[in-house]
Amino acid sequence: MLKQLDLSRLWLALGLLVLSFVVGVAGFMTLEHYRFIDAFYMTVITASTVGFGEVHPLSDIGRLFTSFYILFNLLIVAYLVSVLTTYIFDGELRHLFRMIRTDQEIKSFRDHVIVCGFGRNGYKAYDELRHSGTRAVVVEQSQELLTAANNAIGHHIPAVFGDATTEGALRQAGIEHARALITALPKDADNVFVALTARELNPNVLIIARASARSSVSKLISAGANSVVMPDEIGGSHMANLVIRPEVIRFLDMISGLDPNKLRLEELSFGELKPSLRGQSIRELDVRSRSGATVIALRRGESGELEVSPAADYRPVAGDVLLVLGNETQIQAVHRQFK
Repeated sequence: MLKQLDLSRLWLALGLLVLSFVVGVAGFMTLEHYRFIDAFYMTVITASTVGFGEVHPLSDIGRLFTSFYILFNLLIVAYLVSVLTTYIFDGELRHLFRMIRTDQEIKSFRDHVIVCGFGRNGYKAYDELRHSGTRAVVVEQSQELLTAANNAIGHHIPAVFGDATTEGALRQAGIEHARALITALPKDADNVFVALTARELNPNVLIIARASARSSVSKLISAGANSVVMPDEIGGSHMANLVIRPEVIRFLDMISGLDPNKLRLEELSFGELKPSLRGQSIRELDVRSRSGATVIALRRGESGELEVSPAADYRPVAGDVLLVLGNETQIQAVHRQFK
């Protein structure tokens, strides 16, 4: 959706049209004592100015009412035509169809990620998700931000216009079927409210929240957030480490995509391994020789512990996840060779 559709003028025109029919039917029934069906028929032929004959001869007061009623309807019809013309030539109907199509598209999403807030952090999060092939839905109430993002990215962004702190906006974004939610709103209080609402609507969703103040971290965790990120603190630490340990930061930049020589960290779970490779040790898998990538860590399924540089003789079991580091070409080779 590129633009929120304003249907107020269309609803006003349709409301005036309905009011006109009510006045017409009531007027003919009251002044000319017509039956409802006759009054309705007279109202239709009078409002449409088709020129058919009268059901019964009109009295003087009936003719006077009909005359003013015709003039009144001419104004309504003229307004309705102008509104419809504006919607057609301004592209509003196209936006309406696009909104309907987007809403239907979002309803079909499963295991997607919801990004609340499309400022600097929200935009970066969405961009990373998009490049990784993950489906994401944006919840934002600023048309300008989404329009600028659409122009910058060059493709249609699945988006919900609304306040992310409301239950309705999260439901429209498919919170019940989402696997994760990132809330990057400017105010910590709003992020707390989003976390509370999202956790209530989907107890299993993974919630990542942004915080500006350290005092908000515990509140966000209590509200249901699984992890809390403080961009300002991370930025300050990053700048200090560029002075203290620049080569380490350069390596981290390569992993995070900030360096031109971009590296990727990829998860390779036991469940994703080809059946023929399950039960083999890390040495036997020989990830480096077969793809060029390197196994740098292992998360054990039973304990959840993260083991750096796992033993080469270890045989991954159900629930285990290998963390593999490599460039884009090497990671693609991992997908082809092992998944």
